[in-house]
Amino acid sequence: MRKNFLSVFFILVLLAGLTLSQEPYKLPPKEVIDIVDTPPLPRASMNPTGDLMLLSESESMPSIAYMSQPLLRLAGTRITPNYNSRQQTFFTTSLTIKSIKDGKETRIALPEEAKLGFPDWSLDGKWLAFPLLKDTGFELWIADATTGEAKALTGPILNATVNSGFSWLPDNKILVYAILENRGDPPKKSEVPIGPNIQETSGRFATVWTYQDLLQTHHDAKLFKYYATSQMYEIDIISGNSRKIGEPGVYLFTDASPDGKLLLVYRVKEPFSFSVPYYSFPHSEEIWDRDGNLVNLFADLPVEDEVPMGGVPKGPRSVGWRPLKPATLVWVEAMDDGDPEKEVPYRDKLMTQSAPFTADPKEIMKIKERYGGISWLQQEGLALLSERYWKKRWRTTYLVNVDDTSQAPKKIIDMDSQDRYNDPGRPISTTTPNGERVILQDKDWIYLSGSGASPKGDMPFLDKFNIKTMEKKRLFQCSEGSYESFIDFIGKSRNQIITRYESKTEPPNYYLYNTKNKKKQALTSFEDPAPQLTGLKKQLIKYTREDGVELSGTLYLPRDHKEGERLPCVIWAYPREYQDPRVAGQIRGSAHRFTFFRGTSQLFFLTQGYALLDGAQMPVVGDPKTMNDTFVKQIVSSLKAAIDKLDSMGVIDPKRVGVGGHSYGAFMTANLLAHCDYLAAGIARSGAYNRTLTPFGFQSERRTLWEAPEIYFKVSPFMHAHKINEPILLIHGEADNNSGTFPIQSRRIYHALKGHGATARLVMLPNESHGYRARESVLHVLAEMFEWFDEYVKNK
Repeated sequence: MRKNFLSVFFILVLLAGLTLSQEPYKLPPKEVIDIVDTPPLPRASMNPTGDLMLLSESESMPSIAYMSQPLLRLAGTRITPNYNSRQQTFFTTSLTIKSIKDGKETRIALPEEAKLGFPDWSLDGKWLAFPLLKDTGFELWIADATTGEAKALTGPILNATVNSGFSWLPDNKILVYAILENRGDPPKKSEVPIGPNIQETSGRFATVWTYQDLLQTHHDAKLFKYYATSQMYEIDIISGNSRKIGEPGVYLFTDASPDGKLLLVYRVKEPFSFSVPYYSFPHSEEIWDRDGNLVNLFADLPVEDEVPMGGVPKGPRSVGWRPLKPATLVWVEAMDDGDPEKEVPYRDKLMTQSAPFTADPKEIMKIKERYGGISWLQQEGLALLSERYWKKRWRTTYLVNVDDTSQAPKKIIDMDSQDRYNDPGRPISTTTPNGERVILQDKDWIYLSGSGASPKGDMPFLDKFNIKTMEKKRLFQCSEGSYESFIDFIGKSRNQIITRYESKTEPPNYYLYNTKNKKKQALTSFEDPAPQLTGLKKQLIKYTREDGVELSGTLYLPRDHKEGERLPCVIWAYPREYQDPRVAGQIRGSAHRFTFFRGTSQLFFLTQGYALLDGAQMPVVGDPKTMNDTFVKQIVSSLKAAIDKLDSMGVIDPKRVGVGGHSYGAFMTANLLAHCDYLAAGIARSGAYNRTLTPFGFQSERRTLWEAPEIYFKVSPFMHAHKINEPILLIHGEADNNSGTFPIQSRRIYHALKGHGATARLVMLPNESHGYRARESVLHVLAEMFEWFDEYVKNK
């Protein structure tokens, strides 16, 4: 009897191994590997004074060995204990400084095979600071932008768990967050529990999202405190002298006042929460002098776990120094308890208080709708203040004088926040010698840079705007057939600007452009990273849904495609929500941009003989509170319209169409397979399929599960798994950290599909998050996608 039982047991184990096993990483075709391994083009950033350009080169991808290092998932962040930093997956490998005046290039002298974090310019634009990875952590380095000489300011002591590990101060000093000296070993978890882990609530309405990586136990809380606690030091970059500032603590940021005499400090406090990430923990905002002495306890705020859906926390928020004043704070406070459903005449109030912070705070003005931000002009007292109407997705911006409230606010912008055709652009800012960001201003004129969205696609522009007369003058706009955007001004004449130019066949490069004579001079000469793909056919196509909503997408065809040849097709999309159908149908993006093939991009299907409709619009239109009532109907209708359009063009075989998407696009993919028969197969990556697991809302859904249970059921593909009769490939990172897309989402829908006899494959990627970073993972995902669609779409 025992022998028979063991035989059956081992047979079951063997059968289980046929359907669930760990396989070696796959590789896609060699031409794809070569493209994936090509390093990305350098990133460019201007220094605060606008005379130097930093060109940063970076590695393509980390290895799976790097991604497999020990990782602590604590308080909504991921800490690499070996380095005492949040997990870093992007590294810069070289730095070059280019002079705008004479074109001279100076390469920063770095150690061989250096791996750097993101570099940061000093306030005067003459120095760079950056973390450099060593075996046991990050060192802080600085480089002279003139000579290229670089040196370490510290050993591997940076604590970058909840911030970048350093920040610039005035007068060429740096504030460093350092690991505590002699802090000892990390807290050890007892092998024998002393009791259960308990949480308790009573009468508190904490409608929080389904965050990942939260603290689970008191041992987790001890670990978070151990790794996140730092000691601040001030370091003089010239002499190298350092001194301690304040006491050890968990600090999210420290910001120096414009006069450099005070520090605004954000300190996280205990007790730590088990239901929200660290940035919503109890915290204080404190004002210190430069020696670290407490000048004023500005705010002492509780945990932010009772914020209403779509609302804001009570108490001061968006606290910051006012530019052009020595030491004046400006912040905003809710007048509706942070609840957008409350009917009140004003939602917020703008407040201020100045050093020495002994007088009571003053109210500057009341704000009718929810505060949306403030940008200060160079003329003292003037600012652009925005408010947003959450229920209508509306944005209004006013010109205000905070020093003279007798001047009525002047409405500058009043528009649907999603209306790209009428977007006037963003104000251009400049940096003062004290490091303050203010809107660039020439008398009554400011400058606006925008994407220039239009029915022809994006055509970026630069405008001059008069804040008194509301007059506009166009200084620059991208020409048709290319994509060129404003980067920065050079000098004070405003006639010389830096632009970034690209086209379908030309990779992005930077140019010095004269707005008067329209002449331009190349600053960089980056080459096509994948010349073997030159000649891909790319066009913007427009079509209309049955309900009249206009749609669009970018159609790509292989370079060897012959007219009249019908290809298997991949449609890749991500649903977005709109209130106005006219806005939903607006063209987004440009068909004239250079095409980059990176990571697990769906663009790689073009190398395998597929047509690709990328960015196929899947708008969900309606009242923001009820639009998901028709989510399924609208995405199915959008899909049909796309297939009909491509079929009418004669470029695809409508019987061989596959759909794919990532995150919310994966949710869309599973829903399409469940509710229509237009598709041959689907690929769903890092999605959420059971909305009862995100009961306090998802995406822009404003109702809870208990308020609209029928909608949560209706839009959950998991609840309709028995209707999915086309093959579906499910891919998910085993360490997904995105809110709502827990890895169990993919596991559970796979089990549901298996229980109903569906054709499905579940690929769980070790040590990968919501997006996939390791080279081995990226190549494997591409191989899986090719194999799946080759079998079930191309060769159907």
